[in-house]
Amino acid sequence: MITFNDIQQAAQRLTGVAHRTPIATSHTLNDLVGAEVYCKCENLQRAGAFKFRGAYNTMSQLSNEQRQRGVVSFSSGNHAQAVALVGKLLHAPTVIVMPHDAPAIKLAATRGYGAEVVVYDRVEQKREAIAKQLADERGLTLVPPFEHPHIIAGQGTTALELLTDVPDLDVLLVPVGGGGLISGCSIAAHALRPAIRVIGIEPDTANDTFLSLQKGEITTTPQSHSIMDGLLPTAPGQLAFSIMRQHLETVALVTDDEAAEAVRFLLLRMKLFVEPSGAAPVAALLANKILNVQGKKVGVVLSGGNMDPGKLAGMLTSEK
Repeated sequence: MITFNDIQQAAQRLTGVAHRTPIATSHTLNDLVGAEVYCKCENLQRAGAFKFRGAYNTMSQLSNEQRQRGVVSFSSGNHAQAVALVGKLLHAPTVIVMPHDAPAIKLAATRGYGAEVVVYDRVEQKREAIAKQLADERGLTLVPPFEHPHIIAGQGTTALELLTDVPDLDVLLVPVGGGGLISGCSIAAHALRPAIRVIGIEPDTANDTFLSLQKGEITTTPQSHSIMDGLLPTAPGQLAFSIMRQHLETVALVTDDEAAEAVRFLLLRMKLFVEPSGAAPVAALLANKILNVQGKKVGVVLSGGNMDPGKLAGMLTSEK
């Protein structure tokens, strides 16, 4: 079981290493949704996403021998960059299994931090199996993207900071991929403010957590090709799912068009460069997918800001 104390200890490890990211507000956004919205800007975190928190909290606890041997992980991009950067900081070799169709900017950044990248076909191959084989063959330590207590505790420091800065939030909106971020955030949020509503946001074509919570058991969905590339695991992690069942009120679903509109709004109106995955909670608000927020204080996690310039250009020029 992951406790609030684990998240507090993770925060101590991250002090002076991770950025304490700012909170952004917008009168225009508030007027559009009828609520006070506080955006936690993890797009400004090291390596461009919240993933740095969990990666550092996990890898900083490895033994010297484990660091010397190195680590292996799998990711569509943001966790990949985080593990690669942490490996560079801790002088630990890193091997990252990434889909061949991952955003080019994420592939380049991961290699730029010094990682060895092993590409795979996300439709035909299983990334977990490839990573496990590499771990067994090379004696590497596996650092998974979400299914690990140290990862989840590290991600929970996002909500710890947000609720320390804005302690009277009524609602917390968090993107959901494998569930590590929202699991840690929900533990921290309910420890600090027991009555807060925690709501996850998923792509409508990658609604595995939504279905899993509905059915009361982990449910796998077909591989999605949504522009929200950081939210495309086909099933939530077991540990994350057990936490989400306890803490989440619901999961709201957003479309690619709604995510693209949120990306445009955040950049043009709030001057924030946020990738579609990170913009998903704002998309849900703008599309009126979140009920009973009028007059409330709403916290939003903008989970990342790593996005190909070409895709951004396409979104900006296709405005309604």
